[in-house]
Amino acid sequence: MAFFPIANPAKICGLVSDKISLFTSAISYNSLISDCARAFRMNWVDETTFVVTYIGAVIAVLGIAATGVGVCTSMGNNKLQRFGLKFSIIGAIAEVVGYAVCFVGYILVRDTNRVDKVAPSMPVGVFIFGGIAALILILSLVLFVKTPKALPGEKFEMESKYKLFLMFLPFAILGFLFCYLPLYGWRYAFFDYKSGGTLSSDNFVGLKWFAYLFKNSATRNDVINVMKNTLAISGLNIITSWIPMIFAVFLCEVRNMNFRRFVQAFTTIPNFISWVLVYAVALSIFSTDGFINTFAKEVGLMSQNAPGHNYLMGNSFTWVKMWGWGTWKGVGWSAIIYIAGISGIDQSLYEAATVDGAGRFQKMRHITLPGLLPTFFVLLLMAIAGILSNGLDQYLVFENAENRESIRVLDLYVYKLGIGNGSIPLSTVVGMFKSVISVVLLFAANGMSKLLRGESII
Repeated sequence: MAFFPIANPAKICGLVSDKISLFTSAISYNSLISDCARAFRMNWVDETTFVVTYIGAVIAVLGIAATGVGVCTSMGNNKLQRFGLKFSIIGAIAEVVGYAVCFVGYILVRDTNRVDKVAPSMPVGVFIFGGIAALILILSLVLFVKTPKALPGEKFEMESKYKLFLMFLPFAILGFLFCYLPLYGWRYAFFDYKSGGTLSSDNFVGLKWFAYLFKNSATRNDVINVMKNTLAISGLNIITSWIPMIFAVFLCEVRNMNFRRFVQAFTTIPNFISWVLVYAVALSIFSTDGFINTFAKEVGLMSQNAPGHNYLMGNSFTWVKMWGWGTWKGVGWSAIIYIAGISGIDQSLYEAATVDGAGRFQKMRHITLPGLLPTFFVLLLMAIAGILSNGLDQYLVFENAENRESIRVLDLYVYKLGIGNGSIPLSTVVGMFKSVISVVLLFAANGMSKLLRGESII
């Protein structure tokens, strides 16, 4: 609940944005007072009021974190349970204090001389969060009293399944924050929303933007063009998805370990280079004054006075160019999982093949490749499920006036539509369709995996 703005205990007046949550209020004082500059300047409200509210939000969030730690550590033996319950008790008390301090901020706002300008609002979240914190406090105290004390010399212990769960928990939280919490923004698709505005019954339009996406001819043509580019580039990537596997197979056949490590590092490093720097490298090679044109003039292939050819500006073979740059950047990184798969193949198979007189290529064909095929098919099916997700960075930096019609993929189109043109509801609708289709493709790929391989990838 701390990540949802609808019940923010720090929402003490109309000057606090409806779009920030308790967590945002606690980690960013500037976000809390983003709309208060004029109120401070005109002395409608003292800034101390918001400092108090900010302190209350920080205490509350720290209390929530402490309560979470207490819950996690209470899954062990009696000694660890009592230790965790202490955290829960301290965290619940901190939460109650934090919400109380936020309520003090509301009282200070309510007592200002310019109530009409400040618009104090009762922070309902104080009572919702406060009630939950009080319940946690009571239950923690009861459990602490009922939990037997630790025996002399007893150590902190926890079952392996709980340890594994706690190791997985941070990634589950990050997945929720970055993958599922943004789905809350889907509500913009049902409103006639403009940047900086609010969502209310006055601008609720239902399925208007869904119908507009298909009824408007210009938008429909754009979507058709975008889907064609997206499917074409993704199709090239899927068709050539075997390249990292073959690269890993040949790399593992290199006997010189120093050379193998050098090649692996050299091909993996591009994955960590931003697309902006990749474009800078491409510009220095393929632009009018780039390396290719300069070299051609130096060796006499071009006249010294002839204008160079800009290979980046043209619209020819755009899909192939984007596939080439993406493959160069990611082949080394994608090969890592296959290298790990090769290391997991039973070495006795190679020894038996050597005894039978098999050569290096025969071992690769009959042992290494069959051993990697399960991994390859899983990655292939996942790539098919994510066929509509090409990313944004690469196409944004390589886009220009000449290749715009061929390089505009779905993610770039959504970005341009929402951020560039300000059509946030329409871009949300397109993003929703992409997510729904991707989920359908994922389950379809999973069904294919069960049908063809007898194994599920989900």
